[in-house]
Amino acid sequence: MKRRLGQIETRFFAYTQLRGLQTVRLGELVDPLRLSTIQEQNLLSRLSRAGLIARVWRGLYLVPQRLPLGGKWSPSEALAIGTLMTGLQGRYQICGPNAFNRYGFEDQVPNRVYAYNNRISGNRTIGAVSLALIKVADERLGDCEKVRTADGQTLVYASRVRTLVDAVYDWSRFNSLPRAYEWIRNDLAAKRVTAPQLVKAALRFGDIGTIRRIGVLLEREQVENSLLKKLERALKPTTGWIAWIPTLPKRGQLNKRWGVILNDNE
Repeated sequence: MKRRLGQIETRFFAYTQLRGLQTVRLGELVDPLRLSTIQEQNLLSRLSRAGLIARVWRGLYLVPQRLPLGGKWSPSEALAIGTLMTGLQGRYQICGPNAFNRYGFEDQVPNRVYAYNNRISGNRTIGAVSLALIKVADERLGDCEKVRTADGQTLVYASRVRTLVDAVYDWSRFNSLPRAYEWIRNDLAAKRVTAPQLVKAALRFGDIGTIRRIGVLLEREQVENSLLKKLERALKPTTGWIAWIPTLPKRGQLNKRWGVILNDNE
């Protein structure tokens, strides 16, 4: 980090703080700061490399409301992902390991933010915030809740029941089976979620494999048959059996109703 700001840097922060700007775009500083295009580019690059502002993408930067004292500045997770998605005119919801931690399924705090969104895929870093972005179709977004953060920002999380369904649906990405089965059993027993909620979310946001596996779980939990039939109606007859625990060999009893090989020795 630069220990002393130059004249242009000082003018930059005076301008952004006076205007209450949270973001600046390339081209916005030329006239008010009387800079050439090259000077503006160099200024933003220097400040970004020094950790005094955060690059969202080429040409868009986040700016602190006040200068950090003796250290680098980074936006919060909410500000980083919110600015990115607003700039892309997209929607997102935090999922996977972050949601598992939020709802108490796991104690480990992830070192990046996993988010389904309808714009981009891939890893991205904004300041000190690491994002793992997973692009999905518009219809796979939904069933979420907004969380207000201490700095007045908003984070959008998948709901508790949606997170459980995602743990079955996206098991290979999140390494969440068979742990997710125990999470679901515990939440059903504690009445934190209900079987009808799980069925509704599985039908709306799951795929065939998700519906089959949740069907087996709910059948084992002896939920009412009318709910199981709702799941059954979404399935077609098949001989393409899937494993209850996909990371184990397909050896075990076959549940013909759901087309699932019960390879957990229960």
